[in-house]
Amino acid sequence: MKRIFLLTAVAICATFGARAEAKQSLNIIANDSILIQQVEITTTRAKASTPIAHSNLSHEEIEERNYGEDIPSLLSTLPSVVISSESGTGIGSTSFRVRGTDPTRINVTLNGVPMNDAETHSVYWYDTPDLASGVGSLQLQRGAGTSTAGTGAFGASLNMTSAPLASKFSGRASLSYGSYNSAKQEISLSSGLLGGHWAIDGRLSHISSDGYVDRASSQLGSYMLQAGYYNGNTMVKALSFGGVAKVYLAYTGIDSSMLETNRRYNPEGEIVIGDRVVGYFDDHTDNYLQLNNQLIVSHRFNDKWRINATAHYTYGNGYYRNYKNDQKLQKYGIAPIDVGGTLVERTNLIRKKDMRNDFGGVVASAAYTSKRLTLTMGVSASLYDGVHFGTIADLLEAPDFATTEYYRNYTTKWDASCYVKAEWFVAKGLNLFADLQYRHISHRIAGVNDNFDDTTGAMQSLNIDRRYDFFNPKLGLHYSFCNGHSAYASAAVAQKEPTRNNFTDIREGEYPTAEKMLDIEVGYGYDDKVVSAGINLYYMIYRDQLVQTGELSDTGELLSRNVPKSYRRGVELQLAVRATKWFTVGGNATFSQNHILDYVDYIDGVAFERGRTTIAYSPSITAMAYLDFHIKGFGAVWATRYVSKQYLTNGEYEDLTLPRYCVSDLDLSYTLRTKSIEKVRFGVKIKNILNAKYCASGYGGSWLEGATLADRGSWACYFPQATANVLANVTIHF
Repeated sequence: MKRIFLLTAVAICATFGARAEAKQSLNIIANDSILIQQVEITTTRAKASTPIAHSNLSHEEIEERNYGEDIPSLLSTLPSVVISSESGTGIGSTSFRVRGTDPTRINVTLNGVPMNDAETHSVYWYDTPDLASGVGSLQLQRGAGTSTAGTGAFGASLNMTSAPLASKFSGRASLSYGSYNSAKQEISLSSGLLGGHWAIDGRLSHISSDGYVDRASSQLGSYMLQAGYYNGNTMVKALSFGGVAKVYLAYTGIDSSMLETNRRYNPEGEIVIGDRVVGYFDDHTDNYLQLNNQLIVSHRFNDKWRINATAHYTYGNGYYRNYKNDQKLQKYGIAPIDVGGTLVERTNLIRKKDMRNDFGGVVASAAYTSKRLTLTMGVSASLYDGVHFGTIADLLEAPDFATTEYYRNYTTKWDASCYVKAEWFVAKGLNLFADLQYRHISHRIAGVNDNFDDTTGAMQSLNIDRRYDFFNPKLGLHYSFCNGHSAYASAAVAQKEPTRNNFTDIREGEYPTAEKMLDIEVGYGYDDKVVSAGINLYYMIYRDQLVQTGELSDTGELLSRNVPKSYRRGVELQLAVRATKWFTVGGNATFSQNHILDYVDYIDGVAFERGRTTIAYSPSITAMAYLDFHIKGFGAVWATRYVSKQYLTNGEYEDLTLPRYCVSDLDLSYTLRTKSIEKVRFGVKIKNILNAKYCASGYGGSWLEGATLADRGSWACYFPQATANVLANVTIHF
């Protein structure tokens, strides 16, 4: 597979490199290199005239917010965004939701290359540590968004670009340190243009944290290397980035009583003898190596035509090891073991789960631009090849037990798509938008899974072979009128295939179907030198959305089923007032309804018709307000975020909720410029400055003591976030 991608990349270079045209001036080359690099983002990003709800963060804004936390922390102030962190600090296992949509339904790309895991559809941000330091800019699109490569955008898409290569020699050194021994060390160097055609830069960084939650530590090392060649209208850029992560597991929450007595407690890694915790397993960790490689070729034929092609390959190899108490050996397909004449059926054990994968392909586009028409055509194709396997490494009551493999399965997934986008300027101020995408997926899983199947008395056997063909049209219009006023409307269809877990956590023969969404949006905006304001109304109508119902699969896992009808609808408001050159006040708010129609909840195998219920993890209100002072190098930003109550299940039970919370952060900075050093920025971020004790995520369920809902009991676990804490940073640009 590696050979295939290498040959593809060489072919692309040979084809487009032959079309290079020389420039006469070094300055012209430098300016054009920056312009050519921007080609990477225009094919999948929304412009001001595109009828898509979106927010942008520039390179400068990302730098100001980047103290070493994961990418989701940078998005926390954007409309309809809710972030959560298992460690409580925003470093390690961190995720975000948009409009209540979970991470498996948010498409993420870097330079147009998919970042979502092909099987789970999630992005594990600690697998690409300190990615924020290498991002040039980003755009978060809410709703179906524009067509892009990778898993279907079913609520949002995040489009990122790598930082452009600098045209002159420069560098950066950054150090952060704060609460819970959170620290970051980063250094980067850029060669500038060499010989008028070449440029190279590199970055090394290390991030560590003990975590707010006990033992939820992170050790993250990363790199990024870029090399570019420019010759007239042609750019060839090679990019490699990735890192090594070691994160102590913290994916089990704590109950409400523990929240009151010891909210930082982490039950993961407990070593239990009898009914007493006697210690904690030191190597209860997730370990992962990920290497991402891209070869990008851009060429501008003339003022109207340009092309861009990227060959990419990602290698992943990792495992997590954990200590499990009082485990039944049969659960791992192991017969009782004779130890000194006694049959051991249950014991404490150490298990290790490994995965290795290769993911590669090509993303290409061509764009035509005239005075009244912009036409973009794109194709993508990728292949994912992965293996999962697990071993039992040690048994407490059988010390001579030989390491035994208890499952192994293989996944192959092909994903190919093509699209055509057109923006036609019909008349002054009026822009029509159309986006047509076709996508084909072939997904095969075979082998033995890690779940024990009670119906067969053996480990779950997998033989899944599914194919999907999706046609996703999008239509809209945008109208600019008067001075600074604009309005838009759009309708879009999005479709999405099930994830790996949707296939493995099922009852025999009850396979899920693809999900479909119709997204209708209408908006208005106003922008002048003093005031920016916007309102966006959305109605996302789902068919066959996959949700957890409370049922258990044949292997005892929570079962997801397609629910025929559900929707999300709401209004998003934004306002910014630039009162003076040095002071801005603003904010955003989302008011929404998120419902499943005719929902059936299953508790201990008993079905209860709940009618219309609220979709889990979907707050009806999210809001953010900020004050921004910037004067003579000094900066101060106060930001307050509010998230209303969320239900932990789709059954809409009041005793299974995540309480509302409000949290405020203060970011203070001072930037010093000298003749010898470009700038030095000193920053202090005081997070949760008002010391709110809140939880940003959790999970729960119900049980029955009788046959009716009146006999229902419940349990819930929560992930506490850090109380008041500090991160300080100094960054030197030279």
